[in-house]
Amino acid sequence: MATSATKLKKSSAEQADESLFSSPQKRNVVACLLLVTATLLLYNAVNRNPFINCDDDRYITENPYIHSGLNWATVKWALTSSGQAGFWHPLTWLSHALDISLFGFNPAGHHFVSLLFHCFNAVLVFLLLARVTKRFWPSFIVAAVFAVHPLNVESVAWAAERKNVLSGFFFLATIGAYGWYAPKADWKRYSAVVGLFACALASKPMAVTLPFALLLLDYWPLNRIGKRDSSVETNSEQPSATWLVAEKLPLLAMSAAASVITVIAQKAAGATRSGPDFSFAIRLENAIVSYATYVWKLSYPTHLAPVYPHPGDTLAAWQIGISSVFLLAVTATVLVSRRSYLIIGWFWFLGNLFPTIGLIQVGDQAMADRFAYIPQLGFLVMIVWGGAEIMDSLKAGIIWRAVPAGVTLVALSLVTYHQIGYWHSNYDLWTHALSVTRNNFVAEDNMGGALILLGNEDEAHLHFAAASSINPKDPMSRVNLAAYDQTHNRLTDAVAEYKTVIQLTSEPHMQAQAYANLGAAEHRLGASDQARSDFEKSLRLNPDQFNAWLGKGLIADEQGRPAEAIAYLTRSVELRPTAEGYFYLGQSLAHAGRSPEARIAYQQALQISPEFAEAQKAFAALPSGNR
Repeated sequence: MATSATKLKKSSAEQADESLFSSPQKRNVVACLLLVTATLLLYNAVNRNPFINCDDDRYITENPYIHSGLNWATVKWALTSSGQAGFWHPLTWLSHALDISLFGFNPAGHHFVSLLFHCFNAVLVFLLLARVTKRFWPSFIVAAVFAVHPLNVESVAWAAERKNVLSGFFFLATIGAYGWYAPKADWKRYSAVVGLFACALASKPMAVTLPFALLLLDYWPLNRIGKRDSSVETNSEQPSATWLVAEKLPLLAMSAAASVITVIAQKAAGATRSGPDFSFAIRLENAIVSYATYVWKLSYPTHLAPVYPHPGDTLAAWQIGISSVFLLAVTATVLVSRRSYLIIGWFWFLGNLFPTIGLIQVGDQAMADRFAYIPQLGFLVMIVWGGAEIMDSLKAGIIWRAVPAGVTLVALSLVTYHQIGYWHSNYDLWTHALSVTRNNFVAEDNMGGALILLGNEDEAHLHFAAASSINPKDPMSRVNLAAYDQTHNRLTDAVAEYKTVIQLTSEPHMQAQAYANLGAAEHRLGASDQARSDFEKSLRLNPDQFNAWLGKGLIADEQGRPAEAIAYLTRSVELRPTAEGYFYLGQSLAHAGRSPEARIAYQQALQISPEFAEAQKAFAALPSGNR
């Protein structure tokens, strides 16, 4: 392609910056080091955070498929699994498995890797913007705000959200490859784009918007569409609009395939909501208000929570009206302005948020901070480039530019540091979530779970009851209420509650849990045949439901089938090594005359729970030569 060069317009800030560094390369290296150092220092506290009781169990602590670390069996499972968490994201699973190989179940290592990815992403944002726009300071400020913005705490501090920072990394890397491809379109460079995009999709399907994002970048700052921006250097001739669309077709096909796989996986996992609960009108109203709320939280990041409950049909007309007027006004303003950075920034924000804005409802949330991880970049470019243009028109010196930027970064950093603190414990996280949201049954459920971990079952029961009161169709609160009844010997009530849970949810793992617990309650009521049927239903839904294997083992032992009992109970403790499982395994081994093995099983039970009186008594009752 022929080469055309344009003279760059440099602000006084850019001119001053040239005197600070002897070369752009050294300047960029210093900028990257500053970004990484500041981000590591700010987020250092996440290394003291635990795994939390929401999704971290499904992704890490209670996911038997990755407990052996990174190996061929894990790779095979990751490539073929889509139902474990409602997504096909093998690279995310493999990253968690690698963490376990490196750090075991020490959460500090898992959090640190997520933090490193966030650092890499901030660096990529800076390098991509600086390379294409040739504007050092605006590029650096956008990257710095992205690095320290409180809205990103959720993506970094929540171990289960590795998929977000990982997908973000490959999303940005794909853009970098596309910037390399655009001046010299050949198949080798295009292969790099395709390969990195495949990695982004294999990390989180939210990356499906990337082909459309590339079309936006073709307009600005790559200047491959329409009138050229004289402030941006380009070394390529403009291809035709037809060619620009055609070159995205393979990427669009990949996005379409990923979308279909995601919908199928979400339905299989029972995560997609539709029908009378969320009509299209309700989902549209929520989408409009959520778009405006994202802008507000990016501008004024307070009252942040891991879960924002869906408002259903409770949104006031004034909320919908103001949000609609705001969105239309901003859209009209950026179009009338004819400023490339405003147009592309705004439509980048709107477009990249679209898959998660709720028109297709997945989960129970109205919105989520993590969904803004990549979309926010468009909004930040609008604000920073707009501020730079104003400063240029005023011929402002570097002090007038640096002070507002510095104050903004310090203020955001202080809020982020405070927000990280809420993730130091389950109790702190969900207490805060309940304090900044209303009618949040998901937070009530998780607060109850946090209290159970602290041994406060009675207070936990109050939160589960509150969740059920807010949303009577919430299966999570009901399964916990049933478990409370079960542990307090209200077995008939527990059986009725578990049956309700099974009717309320189509999520296989929750149904499997409910059937397993239902079987345990019925077994205690003396209905062994019905209990065995429930255990088998549980295992058909989830072959790794450990307490269903435990229940089958108990029944087999009672019915004089020791070989079956030992096999079932062994499988149970393989899936989850509990003191109860090892105790009953020890009993079955003792009944089968295998006292040395029974001794080992009892010792395992006592290692997990040293105060387990029944295990102590059973161990003491073994023949003395076997102890």
